[in-house]
Amino acid sequence: MSTQNRLPVVPTVTVLTMMKARLVGATKGHALLKKKADALTMRFRQLLKEIIDAKENLGSTMKGSFFAYTEAQYAAGDNIKHTIMDNVDTAVVKVRGDLDNVAGVKIPKFESFVLPGETKMDLTGLGRGGQQLQSCRKAYLSAVELLVQLANLQTAFLTLDEALKVTNRRVNALENVVKPKLENTISYIKAELDELEREEFFRLKKVQKNKQKRTAADMAQAAQIAEAAAANGGDLQLPPFPGPGVQPPASSSLLYNKEDDLLF
Repeated sequence: MSTQNRLPVVPTVTVLTMMKARLVGATKGHALLKKKADALTMRFRQLLKEIIDAKENLGSTMKGSFFAYTEAQYAAGDNIKHTIMDNVDTAVVKVRGDLDNVAGVKIPKFESFVLPGETKMDLTGLGRGGQQLQSCRKAYLSAVELLVQLANLQTAFLTLDEALKVTNRRVNALENVVKPKLENTISYIKAELDELEREEFFRLKKVQKNKQKRTAADMAQAAQIAEAAAANGGDLQLPPFPGPGVQPPASSSLLYNKEDDLLF
């Protein structure tokens, strides 16, 4: 098996246990990332639909705002721009930021709100074109709110798109690279361990066979010695002692041995 399709490891039982644990972890991680990718995909499609609807509404809203501005300009005169700018001190429309969590992905969230209380714009146009100015103000407030909503959706869309790409790359890496390598490594270790077990079994069988041969040879030699002793009338002739030192007597019977140092 090529080392490119498996990890370079030593085939031992400990390494096999480690590889199995890593495979279990990779399988669980793959399942969790798959669920995360599905959740992100669902939210991604929902955001795409909301963006399309917001852009369609934005066209009609901006169109109505421009018409309201034209009506206010016609009713209040050409000095409407200076009139509005003189009556505006601070912005009444603010944007607050927050974070939304979608399957562990932090998504920026923007929301517009209008500061409470009376402003100078409430008294603008009392002399001329006041109703048209208030209608124009409301139309542009709706346009600003829709623009902030669209910015929020597009920011979330881009963030989810990047997170979805990263998650899909991880899922594909686990599915097509990590898990096959671990499985091939486990198969390689099992094959090597089986081969070692067969070699050990063959060695033990060989040792047992050699022991049986030596036992059979010893038994055959003992049988030959017994037959020779029976043929000599009980006088057992032992083979010469192979080691150094004093040789044993030729006869195994003490009745026929005569010692020189005995007095009687």
